[in-house]
Amino acid sequence: MFDTVDEQAVNTLRMLSIDEIQAANSGHPGLPLDAAPMLYALWTRHLNVNPVTSRKWPNRDRFILSAGHGSALLYSLLHCSGYKVSRSDLMHFRQLGSVTPGHPEVGKTDGVEATTGPLGQGLGMSIGMAMAEAHIAAIYNKPNFPIMDHFTYTLCGDGDLMEGISDEASSLAGHLKLGKLIVLYDSNDVSLDGPTTKAFTENVKMRFEGYGWQYLSVKDGNDLEAISTAIDQAKLESNKPTIIEVKTVIGYGAPGQGTNKVHGTPLGEKGIETVAKNLGWKLPPFSVPSTVAARFSATIKKRGIEREAKWREMFKAYSAEYSQLAEDFSKAFINELPVEWYKNLPQYQEGESQASRSSSKDVLQILAQHIPWFWGGSADLSSSNNTRITKEIDFSSTSYEGRNIWFGVREFGMAAAMNGIQLHGGSRVYGGTFFVFADYLRPVLRLSALQKVPVTYVLTHDSVAVGEDGPTHEPVEQLASIRAIPNVTVIRPADGNETRAAWIVAASSTHTPTVLVLSRQKLPVLPGTGKKADESVRKGGYVLSPQLGEKPSGILIASGSEVALAYQAQKTLREQGIDVSVVSMPSFELFLKQDETYRESVLPKHVRKRVSIEAASTFGWQKFVGTEGKSIGVDQFGLSGNGEKILEKFGITVKNVVDTFKSLDIIEH
Repeated sequence: MFDTVDEQAVNTLRMLSIDEIQAANSGHPGLPLDAAPMLYALWTRHLNVNPVTSRKWPNRDRFILSAGHGSALLYSLLHCSGYKVSRSDLMHFRQLGSVTPGHPEVGKTDGVEATTGPLGQGLGMSIGMAMAEAHIAAIYNKPNFPIMDHFTYTLCGDGDLMEGISDEASSLAGHLKLGKLIVLYDSNDVSLDGPTTKAFTENVKMRFEGYGWQYLSVKDGNDLEAISTAIDQAKLESNKPTIIEVKTVIGYGAPGQGTNKVHGTPLGEKGIETVAKNLGWKLPPFSVPSTVAARFSATIKKRGIEREAKWREMFKAYSAEYSQLAEDFSKAFINELPVEWYKNLPQYQEGESQASRSSSKDVLQILAQHIPWFWGGSADLSSSNNTRITKEIDFSSTSYEGRNIWFGVREFGMAAAMNGIQLHGGSRVYGGTFFVFADYLRPVLRLSALQKVPVTYVLTHDSVAVGEDGPTHEPVEQLASIRAIPNVTVIRPADGNETRAAWIVAASSTHTPTVLVLSRQKLPVLPGTGKKADESVRKGGYVLSPQLGEKPSGILIASGSEVALAYQAQKTLREQGIDVSVVSMPSFELFLKQDETYRESVLPKHVRKRVSIEAASTFGWQKFVGTEGKSIGVDQFGLSGNGEKILEKFGITVKNVVDTFKSLDIIEH
């Protein structure tokens, strides 16, 4: 039963939140005022977390605030629960360098499980976390040893459910029967611009039941008992995820409550006085009554400490009986790879030729053998992306241990789930689609980078050489646009050996997502990559074929399929008495991280005659060719027709490379 101390605790969360917003003169008071009761009921009666060890306990429940604009409420909860969020941190809400940023950021604030704010993505990531829990439990749990057995909770709002990603993710969650996923829906009928009736009148109950979810409702968002009872009921449903619609009044207790006026504007001193009066609050700003502090400590903190201690005792016994599984489990959760995980990867010889998507498939099979917690899938393109682990079964509601995920035609939802899987911990995940459809998942890729999660994107059909499918399926600007995202490693390998090396980079990454950009057309194995690729791809760029003399008279720089073209152009130029080097540049990002000495060895400053070749937008290449060099690429949309003829049409030919180089009017010093 909830009592007056619980009511006071709810109001403490409300007042702390609006105090934070007022101190910053920036923030969103509407959600904290209306959602405080539901999160208090969840956290104090249900959520199994340990504030002392924060995110170090693998079997803790996960909570994600999908409606990330309500961050002040989350920070208030973390502070009261005993996480490393101090009163001073609350007072510096949204200030430069604080640990309480405008929207929650994982790694920035103790206890935050995911970076949220772009609406719908938190919901998508929570579904990935529930997938990870189900998968890990199926692999590792043994009789009397439920070492992975927790719930994933998220709070979303009307805006989250309007975003298209909510449809993709929720449809997948229902299909997979993720019974340990529980969504609290803050249903206040108001969005930023005004009442939701202007744009959002669907029947949420019918919508989610259609997805295969259990739908529950709470009519009064201040009724702690009703909210807690609904969560209890949700936890009993093991074959369906649950959404609990909690009817609330946005900005409860404030002037303008129930309207968009309280969504994202500080209340001001008079507004805070009104809230305090309506709540019967008489304490100064940033106050936490001792009775409230004690209640939080006696519920969340006490329960978490006790349950983690019991879990660790169980895991100790589990380790004695299932030593290899325990070792794998532990390594996976600290993102450590098995010993010699990269051994026996395929080696490709000169004379061989295959698409880099096919080489990727070869490598993936060996990685899956060596890394038991490596899994992934595709947005209904695994047969074309070659992302299926051939000796493994499918991940499904009847076989959660499966390692092949059918994401369906849901690029946005797939990528969000990947982020959630990786954030959950305990496995490494990849996902694939056609490169041109990276546009569908770009917002999630950005969050992958911001959250520093080492997911791997396998993006195939990488250029206008796709051919007959035409410009709708031919990426042009995608390479440049993804390279522009901070903390993303983009690798476009030139042949099978570079593809192997690219996967080694991806699999060993710890804080950076990797984008593998792979071809559909066959690529010849190039001289030198067999010995050079593993070390050199890690450096982003290298001299694949050096000049014959002491100094090159110019440099041809290329990535992916165009490296072979540069190699052929080098031969032609030599026949004409022009001695150039060929640089393979699979990754801008990795190359720019190398020290100046190495970069100078690959691209000597005194060699100004430079031509880059890449069957994509030339944007970004100037940093390597300089103001006097030239870039050959595709700065318009593609065409429909034979791929080779399209490349010829755009000047992606040996002749054009040679002619372009010879046209450079530069006098070398």
